[in-house]
Order: sequence, then C-alpha cells, then structure tokens
Amino acid sequence: MAKLIYSMLASLDGYVADEQGDFSWAAPDEEVHAFINQLERRVGTMLLGRRMYEVLSAWEDMELEGEPAPIAEYKDLWLATDKVVYSSRAPEIRTARTQLERGFDAEAVRVWKASAERDLSIGGPTLAAHALMAGLVDEIRLFLAPVIVGGGLRALPHGYRTSLELMDQRRFAGGFVMLDYRTA
Repeated sequence: MAKLIYSMLASLDGYVADEQGDFSWAAPDEEVHAFINQLERRVGTMLLGRRMYEVLSAWEDMELEGEPAPIAEYKDLWLATDKVVYSSRAPEIRTARTQLERGFDAEAVRVWKASAERDLSIGGPTLAAHALMAGLVDEIRLFLAPVIVGGGLRALPHGYRTSLELMDQRRFAGGFVMLDYRTA
C-alpha cells in the first residue's frame, strides 16, 4: 500500500502564503531543492489543488538554461509524475499526464492508495485539509522557512488534531528546517 504524503513549504508560524498571497519567501535554495527532489523520486502521483497546480504547471515548459542542476532535475520529476487536479472551477489543463477531478472523494483516494505501487503526494493546503480531516494522510512533511509572516493561508487546517511521530528532521545551511512526521 502506498503512502499519502503532505509536503509543504511554510513559514515558521505555519503559513504557506502571507495575507497578500505572496509566497516568494518560501523559495527553496539549491540545497533544499536537491533534498526535495530526492524525496519526490518516490512519488508516482501528485494530487493538487487548483492554485497549487497553476503554480507548479510552469515546470511543464520552463526554460532552464543556466539554472542549477536541482532545478532541471525537478522539471524531469514533474514531467515523469502523474498529476490529478481537484477543482470545481475547471482550470486550463495544459500539462501531460494530468487529469481533472471536480471534487475530493476521500473513498476514491483511499482505494487509490491501497492499489498504488508508488507513493502519492498531496499539494496545496486547501486540498490537503480534506485529506487530513478524512484521516488519509500518512506523513506530514513541513519545510519551515526562516521567516514569520504573521498571517495568511495556513499550512494545516484549523481544528485538525492528531498525534504525530517524528520520523526525520534536517537543518539546511540557508536556515530552512525539515520536519517529517508520521500521523497516528
């Protein structure tokens, strides 16, 4: 059975975007990007909310000349991974290996996890909230940026409670910290 992993870049105070919707402060440096790539190699399918898809779909045809190796490697990972976009408002699907689902169906994801050969990741805090509340997420992996933004879009949903077991932690030279927890 595959795991469903929620992996997100967030501020130290737990936001993925500030009150103006800016998330540029969460851009990973080369070291963090290379580490994320290593983790993403295990993922066969990305479950994405509409906004997360719109941000990440830039990887489909991004020009990478002169970019560091981890950036080019992430593009290869993106292109090789299946993607499922959840949105009631139909976004323009402009990427290969991508399907659209109109709404989140917890039971369908449960069945998918049971039959998948590779792990699934879930991206976007709004979509992840549905999976967290349904008890579907096996791991929560937060990359905490060395910044406090004071408000905005939360990485974890209000009212969500569960016990966690710390599986891994890592400090990066640029100040990021990764915390990887198994859910109860």
